[in-house]
Amino acid sequence: MVRAHRVVLAYSGGVDTSVCIPYLRQEWGVEEVIAFAADLGQGDELEPIRQKALRAGASQALVEDLVAPLVTEFALPAIRANGLYQGRYPLSTALARPLIARRLVKVARTLGADGVAHGCTGKGNDQVRFDLAIAALAPDLAILTPAREWGMSREDTIAYGERHGIPAPVSKSSPYSIDLNLLGRSIEAGPLEDPWREPPADVYDLTRGPEAAPDEAVVVEIGFAQGNPVSLNGQALDPVALIRQANVLAGSHGYGRIDMIEDRVVGIKSREIYETPGMLLLIRAHQELESVCLAADVMAIKRQLEQRWAELVYQGLWFGPLKQALDGFLDTTQKDVNGRVRLRLYKGSCTVIGREASHGLYAMDLATYGREDQFDHRAAAGFIYVWGLANRVWASRHP
Repeated sequence: MVRAHRVVLAYSGGVDTSVCIPYLRQEWGVEEVIAFAADLGQGDELEPIRQKALRAGASQALVEDLVAPLVTEFALPAIRANGLYQGRYPLSTALARPLIARRLVKVARTLGADGVAHGCTGKGNDQVRFDLAIAALAPDLAILTPAREWGMSREDTIAYGERHGIPAPVSKSSPYSIDLNLLGRSIEAGPLEDPWREPPADVYDLTRGPEAAPDEAVVVEIGFAQGNPVSLNGQALDPVALIRQANVLAGSHGYGRIDMIEDRVVGIKSREIYETPGMLLLIRAHQELESVCLAADVMAIKRQLEQRWAELVYQGLWFGPLKQALDGFLDTTQKDVNGRVRLRLYKGSCTVIGREASHGLYAMDLATYGREDQFDHRAAAGFIYVWGLANRVWASRHP
């Protein structure tokens, strides 16, 4: 068991993190537990959460607004990287974890704590993300993980909390585990553990079902500067406001639902439901703009590296050397990704219908088959001769 005297706990107000407070003090002998809650745009009223931590026995309960850094330092790089884990999930939960870990370390340093703690279980991804990020930023701090070691079921955990004055949740039998921030919503457990079963309608909150979406399509225009989204339908917006509006717009038209079997870091396949309307819309538009702006060889390599980038973020290696090296390459590719993309949203679908770039490589006078065609068709014969030379030599030796 890892020991510490003063500990900063990543606190959400849920059952596990609330029980961590008396458990750390009573069972592990921690003298002081300081709760830290992050406002990530989840929409919760955080003052009641802060008060709950104090009632549970925290010596201090701190709340900090981290919405702006979540967007500018984590979401925007993910959009520039087209960060989709296993080609589908835009990392909405994974991107928040290194940010929380970074603030935990800063609070621990400021308050003279010798340890940090979280309420993650031993089967999920978040334990890996927190542990690796904290170890990279502050290897001297102890990392306490009571939920990974206490061996209690959810019912046991609730009962332990009640014995220490922590009220039980409204529904002790709530089947879902939900994480929410400005970038999206993840839902797992309960009936979703059966991969054959269709997700019940009540698991969704940020997106309409396609059948309930408007009967008329809407056209959306997204503007980019150096790979970052900067405008929506011609209106310049700061990044936080832009993602908020993209969430509402795409979600209201039924776009942004993901139902996937994914591979967790610990080796388990897990059925996950995600709602990430804004991030999926912005990444789809960004991918399309890159098709106009990036050279073919650059784009081919970027597509390979952005998959690895997404894996590193998902696996908790945000602060690792390979991820930082990939950031340098990805950022270099974005300097000329400037322009706008038009997309049509209709009952759960998103279709690109136009793209325009200020530094685009699409040349109309070369692409056209009309009278404006400036391509020298006669040059193709020599090109094909040289291009196919090695193949013809091989064929002549293998009749």
